[in-house]
Amino acid sequence: MALKKAMIMVERGNKTTERIDVLFNPNEYSIETSNEFSWDTIPGLSQPIAYFISGEVPSLSMDLFFDTYEKGTDVREHTQKIAGLLEVDKDLHAPPLCKFVWGSMQFKGVIEKVTQKYTMFLNSGIPVRATLSVVFKAVASVKEQYQKIPRESADRTKQRTVKLGDQLWRIAAEEYEDAGLWREIARANRIEDPHKLEPGTVLKIPRLH
Repeated sequence: MALKKAMIMVERGNKTTERIDVLFNPNEYSIETSNEFSWDTIPGLSQPIAYFISGEVPSLSMDLFFDTYEKGTDVREHTQKIAGLLEVDKDLHAPPLCKFVWGSMQFKGVIEKVTQKYTMFLNSGIPVRATLSVVFKAVASVKEQYQKIPRESADRTKQRTVKLGDQLWRIAAEEYEDAGLWREIARANRIEDPHKLEPGTVLKIPRLH
């Protein structure tokens, strides 16, 4: 059984406004994910300490093939629909969101890059065959990310022991998902100098209201 036809659904203002069918399904696609870490050197240790910062933006890349030779029509009628998704929408003041759909696979984001390669032409010079290398970057709201990756709630009082190299802003980022809330921890523990954290100190992590 042949795979369903791949398509790109264009979203503007939370509504699907356009459907772009891919002439030929891609032979393959690649999804890239990664994490960003900070590596801090601590005097006396043989190697740096790793601190997780955040996940990098997932990307989806593929080559899309277009051929209109038999019809004798300009292949750019199809390729421009995809390349045009890089243009800024006058109402959104940004390129539109897209969703690449192929069977059960769905990838929501924006098109970051399109490389167009034309490889066959009519005698008139009109291109009739092209390959588009397309890169999508995922876009997800804070709410969508929390729904996808549930985290332990910080809406409770707990304790945490300071380790060598700990800093209040990093602790706040890990506990509250907001490094700027370090003052809440400092206030709850009567810390006057946030740069002086003694390893082994037990901190109260206050409940947020």
